[in-house]
Formats: sequence, C-alpha cells, structure tokens
Amino acid sequence: MAAARTSTTISLPLASRLTTAVFSLMLGAFIVYGVGLSHSETMHDTAHDTRHSYGFPCH
Repeated sequence: MAAARTSTTISLPLASRLTTAVFSLMLGAFIVYGVGLSHSETMHDTAHDTRHSYGFPCH
C-alpha cells in the first residue's frame, strides 16, 4: 500500500524574493569577475575551469 503524500506551497513576499535575487546576482558576479579574473594563483586555479566554460581567456 502506498503512503499518501501532501505538498505545501509557501508564498514569500516580494521584498524577500528581490533581496534573495539581488544577493544571488551579486555573489555570482563576484565569483565570475572577482575570482575569475583575479591574478592570484590560488584563485586562478580554483576558477580555472569556470573561466574556460564562460569563455574568459586566462593564459
């Protein structure tokens, strides 16, 4: 016999969704541009594959 499943939908306020979206975009931009274009060897090695997948030259 299969167990019954229920799902619940949570509606978040617009301000909360916008805050999350802006924070996510800023974090993503920092990762791509701040780390992806860095001259630090450690960060370069960490972001190396990401650079190539986005088409950023690094050599």
